[in-house]
Amino acid sequence: MAFDPGEVSKASRFHALMRLVRIEHTLFSLPYAYVGAFLSGFHVTWAEIILMSLALLGLRTAALAYNNIADLDIDSQNPRTWNRPLIKGSVKVSDAWWLVVVGSVVYFVSAVLLNRWTALLSPIPWLIAMSYSGAKRKHSFPHLHLGLTLALAVAGGTIAAGGNAPFIEVLARVPWAFFFGVLFWVAGFDTIYAIMDYEFDAEHGIGSIPARFGIENALKIALAFHLLAIALFGLAGFLYDLGWVYLAGWLVGSALILYENLIVWKSLDNVPKAFNLNIPIGLILTLSAIADKLLGGV
Repeated sequence: MAFDPGEVSKASRFHALMRLVRIEHTLFSLPYAYVGAFLSGFHVTWAEIILMSLALLGLRTAALAYNNIADLDIDSQNPRTWNRPLIKGSVKVSDAWWLVVVGSVVYFVSAVLLNRWTALLSPIPWLIAMSYSGAKRKHSFPHLHLGLTLALAVAGGTIAAGGNAPFIEVLARVPWAFFFGVLFWVAGFDTIYAIMDYEFDAEHGIGSIPARFGIENALKIALAFHLLAIALFGLAGFLYDLGWVYLAGWLVGSALILYENLIVWKSLDNVPKAFNLNIPIGLILTLSAIADKLLGGV
């Protein structure tokens, strides 16, 4: 199970930079913000879509670059992560710091240009995203921290679309069922992902559910997270007046989430395959919700 989505496989410096920030994961996270915007019931403009996209791209770029810097001491000792850009030297630490700075500037400027609420609240997601590396040094549940980081994109989409509406109204319009569905779905698959580092984490005192509770219990906890996520995504269909398009997406997405757990229960060698299922799962759930809303909940 020497799988690592952050490893460098080409000599290109551009490729190394893209691996450092996991560019495909960043791009595929954009629909979570769009879900928050479209399910909110607020009118969504192209300017808001562009700015929320830039904000999310900037934040994830900064956070992933920073967490790679912060994890240098861990990654340099873990054989699974020896091919990461900063470890191999294909990206300089100074370059990674530039990504942190530029990404943060793009994020905060985009937040300020959106509206007063995104401007005022912008430090909160930034601090949460940047502190993921520290979370696994403090407790055994960094997977929930990561889930919260991605779920905040849903809330951020609503706040971005809310303009200058009263803050209580904006908060009330956040699709909270989808928010918590994302949180527990991400926590579940990150728990499965952490199984690959079970022995290393346990030996070096790195916090994770597998290291704390063992692999068998970690699989049970991941399944519990995922069953809760499926229920919350299903609840979202009722709460936000979604129709058959979302129902179809929810059924397919739920089946893939269950399949992800099934293949890992069958063999731990399937952890990389299970992890890679999450990009299509996320796209199916988010795009079906957005399409359903745009079609009028048919």
